[in-house]
Amino acid sequence: MSRRRRADKRTIPEDPRYGNSLVTVLVNMVMRRGKKSTARRIVYGAFERVSEKLGKGDSVDLLLGALENTRPKLEVKGRRVGGATYQVPVELSYERQQSLAFRWIVEAAHSRRGVTMEEALASEIIDAYNNTGTVVKKKEDTHRMAQSNRAFAHLRW
Repeated sequence: MSRRRRADKRTIPEDPRYGNSLVTVLVNMVMRRGKKSTARRIVYGAFERVSEKLGKGDSVDLLLGALENTRPKLEVKGRRVGGATYQVPVELSYERQQSLAFRWIVEAAHSRRGVTMEEALASEIIDAYNNTGTVVKKKEDTHRMAQSNRAFAHLRW
């Protein structure tokens, strides 16, 4: 951890098409090797597929619903006490919840083989919106782990 001053939070610019900074965050997560235009094409195509499959309309609202279902509230962190390492449950800040949810959605889409990234991302967003799929399972596993280790909550720092 740095001993200098705390890093300033940078403001994330809004997406040119949807006017939402969360879409920009998703584009940046999908982006590989600096190819932002390719990442934008993937995310926009996924949004079109999501709104067409669910038929609900605004795809940014669908993304927000998917994020709401995938954001973890707790996680465990290793804490070393007297030679033993304990898994201590800690509550997460909103920014950490958001970044974990985005990371899990993009990783799950990458792990889907045999389909394009656009289709995989759309499927993951739909699954997360419907409260099913690998990302929601990962969130529940994280909560279950924190719940089972709540006896060590007094070791929180």
